[in-house]
Amino acid sequence: MDRLMMFQFHSTDHQPPPIDQILSHPIILTDRIRLAVDDAKFYKLECSDVGKHVDHLSHLLRSAVHLSDHSTTLYERPVRRIFNDVVRNLNRALTLLRKCRHRGFIRRFVSIVSAADFKKVANIIQASIGDIKWLLTIFNFNSDEEEEGIVLTLPPIASNDPILAWIWSSIASLHNSPMDLKIEAARELATLARDSDRNKTVIMEELGIPPLLKLLKDELSPETQIAGAVALFSLANDKTRARAIFNEHGVPILAQAFRNSPILVQIEIAKLIARVAEHDSYSQEGFARENVIETLVTLLSINIFNDDRGKINKFLRRSFGSAIEINKQMERGAVMSNFGNKKVLSSSVWPRNKSGSKTETSQLILEFNTNCSGALWMLAKGNVANCRRITETKGLLCLAKLIEKEKGELQINCLMTVMEITSAAESNPDIRRSAFKTNSLASKAAAEQLLRLIDESDNPVIMVPAIRSIGHLARTFPARQTYVISPLVKQLGHVNPDVAAESVITLGKFTCPDNFLRAEHSKTVVDFEGVKPVMKLLRGGERTQYHALALLCYLALHAGKSEQFQQARVLTALEGADKSVANQYSELKDLVAKAVQHLNISGY
Repeated sequence: MDRLMMFQFHSTDHQPPPIDQILSHPIILTDRIRLAVDDAKFYKLECSDVGKHVDHLSHLLRSAVHLSDHSTTLYERPVRRIFNDVVRNLNRALTLLRKCRHRGFIRRFVSIVSAADFKKVANIIQASIGDIKWLLTIFNFNSDEEEEGIVLTLPPIASNDPILAWIWSSIASLHNSPMDLKIEAARELATLARDSDRNKTVIMEELGIPPLLKLLKDELSPETQIAGAVALFSLANDKTRARAIFNEHGVPILAQAFRNSPILVQIEIAKLIARVAEHDSYSQEGFARENVIETLVTLLSINIFNDDRGKINKFLRRSFGSAIEINKQMERGAVMSNFGNKKVLSSSVWPRNKSGSKTETSQLILEFNTNCSGALWMLAKGNVANCRRITETKGLLCLAKLIEKEKGELQINCLMTVMEITSAAESNPDIRRSAFKTNSLASKAAAEQLLRLIDESDNPVIMVPAIRSIGHLARTFPARQTYVISPLVKQLGHVNPDVAAESVITLGKFTCPDNFLRAEHSKTVVDFEGVKPVMKLLRGGERTQYHALALLCYLALHAGKSEQFQQARVLTALEGADKSVANQYSELKDLVAKAVQHLNISGY
């Protein structure tokens, strides 16, 4: 019978045994130990002492089983781990006690037992008692007023890994505690997650994600939702943990909470959506299926398009009305003002004077739009289907308007989203034809803003993605739009090597064989005196030198009859490059040879 029980308990099946079996097995063992104590023929005093410890443990085990029977949401991870350890210790005690019932001298000699063995068994049973006491504590906060709160004591099983015990205690609080303790537990998990990636992994492995997601469903408590969102944000900084959120059906939960919650909650959930989408392509697609892209575009369009006035009023009533109510509760002391170590609403957020109120409201809207634009960027990043969805809404025009009106992080987020959309258009002819056709108002607005940033900005963080976006669209500009080429030629001489290199690459896309209007664009580059700055870039870094050489060849092949080539001694430079290019840039060897031949034929 014992062997059968052990086989069932340690089954090699991947399915873990039912929790009822886990809970009942150690109690059965304690009953057998009591019989073994009664049957002992020698070391009776020591056996009796072990029996007393086991009786104490048996009482605690039965209390734990009783508690689990009355718990609707039992957090099983620490229960399984501790009960498995208890079973090992009880089996060791049972083995020792059964050695004490042998009567024959030979059997006693073979089964050598010492007082030290009883001491070791007593110690491990005491450790199991400590583990079960701790388990009862974390599952029964209301049993003792003095012990109310998250349990920070350590059970013996976690003496070498205290973080595990704190994580267990916090997750157990998410399952079984009142709302204020659930908020405290979520914040504790967020703090632990920020400390190290190892803590993040343990929280995930110990099933902390499902109860955190459950907090987001509590639409009556914005503070609870924020605490859950902040904790999940701290966890979701790699693909494995982001995918774990997806696997726990987190995407529809986040989508619903984002649509139905006040602005304070939406800000934190937008951050979480961005982080999950950044690290997990499945989640990108999942958010798209939940229409999160359309929701983000609609919210970002507020105050831009007049036809959204009804939505604006509804949004402001819901979001700011809720925010005002939260602030009133905070002033009454009913709700804590610290959301995840960040004061979201202080006593001054909704002041009595109108000018101050407008200022604080504007700041809140700016933070909201910034995080919504960040989420939209991450949903578009590397995802052609999502980029198409953005263009099928008012997304592209909305982004262009925000780039025009805003500065700082919000502008950069919108710019990076446009860059992702243009990248998708470069690789996908359908998007290019539908979203970036010549008569498209959205396409025209986006291009105008990109060119304005290239011409007016001096910040490489803004200039590089703007230039790259124009490069993605190189095949969409007609030859007559020469104003597109001018700012790119201007940036060939930029002091920042990244800006200059990106300009060379982009002009190469206008003049390369893949562009139907390559000859016309090449002549435009030459007309804007682009030959000399390209020649200077041949002496730049390896990346710049490669693309500068390619661009110079394209210009020579398509506009090589210009006097600028003779004045800049382009032929001499290309002949010099022809001798070394085979070793350095073998893929350009044929291109350089053709350019040299073309210039020789042209009489240079």
